[in-house]
This record gives sequence, C-alpha cells and structure tokens, in this order.
Amino acid sequence: MATARPLTKRPPTHRSASKSTPKTPRSTRSVSVQCPLSAPKVPLPAGQPREWYETHNRQLKAMRLAIALLDSGVYTPARATDQRISGTAARIGVRPPSRATCRLVRSFLPTLGGCAR
Repeated sequence: MATARPLTKRPPTHRSASKSTPKTPRSTRSVSVQCPLSAPKVPLPAGQPREWYETHNRQLKAMRLAIALLDSGVYTPARATDQRISGTAARIGVRPPSRATCRLVRSFLPTLGGCAR
C-alpha cells in the first residue's frame, strides 16, 4: 500500500505592493446610479432659436422635479409650493428652480378634477 502524502494548506497569497490599488473608505467612494428606464441621450437639433432650447431645458427640469414630488407623496398642485419644489430640487441635486419653472412643475401634477381613472 502506498503512503499518503499529508494534506497541507498553502499559505494565502497576497498581492504584491506594486499590483495593489489604494483602498478608499466607503464613505468617500462615488457610486454611479443608472436608472434602467432612462432613455439614451441624444443631441438636441441644431438651428433652433435660443428660446426653444431654454424652454426645452426648463420642461426637462420641471418634469424631473414633478416626478420627484410624486415619488415623495405630493400629488396635487396645491401641495406643491415654491418652497417644497425648491427643497425637492436641492434633495435631488438640481439647481434651484425659478418661479416659471415652479409654475410648470405644478402644471405637470395631476389635478383632482381631471380625467384620471
């Protein structure tokens, strides 16, 4: 009968100092969050007047704010005050909205007398 070799574990190997990457604490790591439902970014059409671009960007910002308000429980335009909209903008990392943008946000929110089913 053959003799069995003793089972020995190899010591764990560690990366050499030249290959290791510096570790950062969890609190300073930046995390990229992607929304799975977001559409790919497409460049805006060229040749439009400046007002068109300003209106377009205002509408995009107002839509983002309206969605954030709906997610936070604000379902009617009456509850969406300028202060609440500004607070929501700060919370989601958007520049403070103007009064015109706040009006546009309220117009995006559903009204109670609408035809919602």
